[in-house]
Amino acid sequence: QVQLVESGRGLVQAGGSLRLSCAASGRTFSSIAMGWFRQAPGKEREFVAAISWRSSSTYYADSVKGRFTISRDNAKNTVYLGMNSLKPEDTAVYYCAARDRFVSTMSVQTYDYKYWGQGTQVTVSS
Repeated sequence: QVQLVESGRGLVQAGGSLRLSCAASGRTFSSIAMGWFRQAPGKEREFVAAISWRSSSTYYADSVKGRFTISRDNAKNTVYLGMNSLKPEDTAVYYCAARDRFVSTMSVQTYDYKYWGQGTQVTVSS
């Protein structure tokens, strides 16, 4: 079982920056690919970024490429999402997600992720 807890919610102005953290429980964290998704009101949950288990590979949605950075610290069982040049359209609840244990490859599909955090609100004002 893997439990995920996000932190770093905030209200920022357009152009600002924010960093989200996701702390994971479980001894197999370093062997699991992780991802960040977001869901705006009235919209479906969408992929934001993913990272492989050794941080050797990352992948981003086109809408955040060049502005967001996903990273992980396996010693701390934590994955991060750095967000720069934030836009009002980035406003959403952000979710951290983990694939099943020992699944190291990334995915952009919500159904490929077995474990989810509770979500953390990010609001960007214009």
